[in-house]
Parts: sequence; structure tokens; C-alpha cells
Amino acid sequence: MTVIRGATTIAEDQPEEIRKAVGELLEQIESRNQLKRDEILSIVFSSTSDIHSFYPAKAAREAGFASCSLFSAQEPEIDGSLALCIRVMLFVEKNITPHHVYLRGARALRKDLAQKFNVAIDGPAGSGKSTIAKMLAHDQNILYLDTGAMYRACALAAIRAGIDVSDEAQVCDLMRNVALSVTYENGTQHTLLNGEDVSGSIRDRDVSMAASTISKHESVRMKMAEKQREIAGKMSCVLDGRDIGTFVLPDADFKFFLTASPEVRAKRRYDELVAKGYTVDFEDLKREIALRDEQDSTRPIAPLKKAEDAVLIDTSDMTIEQVLQTIKTKMQEKI
Repeated sequence: MTVIRGATTIAEDQPEEIRKAVGELLEQIESRNQLKRDEILSIVFSSTSDIHSFYPAKAAREAGFASCSLFSAQEPEIDGSLALCIRVMLFVEKNITPHHVYLRGARALRKDLAQKFNVAIDGPAGSGKSTIAKMLAHDQNILYLDTGAMYRACALAAIRAGIDVSDEAQVCDLMRNVALSVTYENGTQHTLLNGEDVSGSIRDRDVSMAASTISKHESVRMKMAEKQREIAGKMSCVLDGRDIGTFVLPDADFKFFLTASPEVRAKRRYDELVAKGYTVDFEDLKREIALRDEQDSTRPIAPLKKAEDAVLIDTSDMTIEQVLQTIKTKMQEKI
């Protein structure tokens, strides 16, 4: 007989949170250990004293684990223990080398996983990397660093100063005096340009195109990369961009490169802008994305490029949830 251990955390004590977390944890254990349902003899759960709304064992039954015995217990209240945590032990009738699975905030329970780690997610415009990066950071209880916002802030500074973003000499002079910082409030990143919160202003379409152009300049990339490395060196975080895995954090623990067809990426951006109330022409948007692809992939300094050790994921026919699950599975396989 083999005993396989695992643990996960939930964001709040709600039945749906517990159902989702338990189902995900058991499916990961099942997949990583190549188990069949009828090979599981019993599953024993324990949950921290701050979880009351739903029994993990009942969540397991609802997730389809019906052929084995199930048991839930509540742990005593212990000062300093991991909050909102569900632990599990699976008793399996065959003898195998167990692959224990620790997800979300429960990664801290594993000594070999308690260290700081960084995730690099690269890809072209509209590939979904920013959305996925934010969701992954939330799921893993770590920081999301929006690197694109930093380049957009540089572009906004140039626009406000009346500088041609393609003029490297002018941009270089500007960067010497630009004060750019990133703060976090309630888990949300705020980008500050010379002390002003420009988080909303940098999302304008003209700023987006200017950001692609200004990011080609060495003075800009070096300053931004230095700032990004500084933040990533202090804490676990997810970074998304076009050169994270190849240039900014070549030693990132996990690397992914997301892509999709140009038509799909244009449609995603079109829907996003329309939802925000903008009037846009789809064909114009396709041309803009093609231009950004060309600019980003041909720039001489840190171009858009898949790192050799990055996992390639084509998101064209995938939902956001499917992409996120694929990334989480790949991360777990590497642990």
C-alpha cells in the first residue's frame, strides 16, 4: 500500500471554493500518480479550524471519488498555522513511488517549495498572457508584476513631453529624469509616473502603440529590466511580457510562451476595447497587432522570442480556465 499526501488552500470559507480546491487537488494527485479511481482505498482529509462551511469529504464525493471511503476531520487551532488549508492523504492499494501534490498557498508546507520562485509568461499582444498571469498569481498567492504597464508609463511620459518615441537620443535624455515606481494596494498594482498614479491613462490605444516603439530603445529596456529584476529578487511573483524568460529573468523557475493566431488575438483585443466603450475597427486592430508583432520581434534589444526552455501553449482554441490549468499542471510536473 502507498500513502500519497497533498494540501491546498482556499481564498475564503465558501462551499464553492472548497469544492473547486478539493476537486483540483485530487485530480492533480490522480494525474501525477497515474491512478485509477478504483485503486484508491480511502481518502482522509483534515482542514484548519477556520474552515466550517463544507466538508472536504463531501466535495470529494461530488467530484466523482465515490468508490472509496472518505473521512474529514478538523484540526485544532494552532497559532501561526497556515490559514484556510485543506490537507489530504490517499491510501492506494498498489506500491508506487508517491508524487505528493501541494497547490496554491500550501506550497509553503513543502520545505523544497518554500523558497522564492518566479514565473515568466511571454507572448505577443492578445495572446492572453496578462489575464493568465494575474489569475496564476492570485491562485498561487504571489505577486503579479505588470511589466507592460511600466513600458506604457515610459511611453506616456514621452507623449506628454512631446518627444518622438522613435528618437533614441530624445528618449535616452527623457529616461534620465523619469521617476517610475510600482506600488501594490489590496493586491492591485499601481504604476506611478513622477509620483502620479497613471494606471488608467496608460491603457489608451495611442499609449499602447507608443509603448511598443519606445521599448525598442536600449536605455528604456535596461532601466525597466533593472527595476523588474529588483522586484522579482525580493519576492515570488509572476511576470508577463515579451522578453521575461529570455532577457529579464533568464533563470526564472518556470517559463511559458503563450501564442494564438493573429485573428484570434485581434478578436480578443476588439472585444476588450468594445467592452470598455471604445469604438474600434476590427481590420485596423488586426493591422495594429501585426505591426506590434513586427516591431516586437525585430527590435535589436531583447526581441519577442520564446526561451528555449519555455513551455509553448497555443491558446487559440482554449478557454482561460484551460490555459491556467495547463500552466499549473506543467508547474506541478516540474516540482
